[in-house]
Amino acid sequence: MENEKSREVWLRGSLPDIPLLLQPAAHALLQSKEEVFKYTATFPEALLWKKPAGRASVGFHLQHITGVLDRMLTYAEEKSLSETQFEYLRKEGFEGREVKIANLKKAFTEKVDEALQTFKNTPEAILTEKRTVGRKKLPSSVIGLYFHAAEHSQRHIGQMLVTISVLESEI
Repeated sequence: MENEKSREVWLRGSLPDIPLLLQPAAHALLQSKEEVFKYTATFPEALLWKKPAGRASVGFHLQHITGVLDRMLTYAEEKSLSETQFEYLRKEGFEGREVKIANLKKAFTEKVDEALQTFKNTPEAILTEKRTVGRKKLPSSVIGLYFHAAEHSQRHIGQMLVTISVLESEI
């Protein structure tokens, strides 16, 4: 019999207390979290900021998926970004020595956990409510913001996997 943990998250069944319409977003975020740990388990810290062919570094991807998730949750609450969030955005891709893989994974895990708690507390009735994004107040909705955060994280996980594969092949 197949080990349930070997299946992708969306094939493991419903997540308790997550509204039905938010199950796909929750599954995608949990899949992203698992893949972050899987793909970086043996990844050398020394390669964290390497940019093969000028592409984004693994460190950038890890910072970015956390930042985007944080920003989408803020917009869903009809709030503007704080100065702390703008500072985080400005520092995405920062190559400081104090930025470690373990810290980036921990930050993403905490943000995913926060998103799942938010999903649990979100009444399905508000999912289609209009929300705006950024200073330009671009149109979206609560469900649109949640789904964007989930699919965006999956997209960057895929890009990160390619970057990791290229960098590890050069070792």
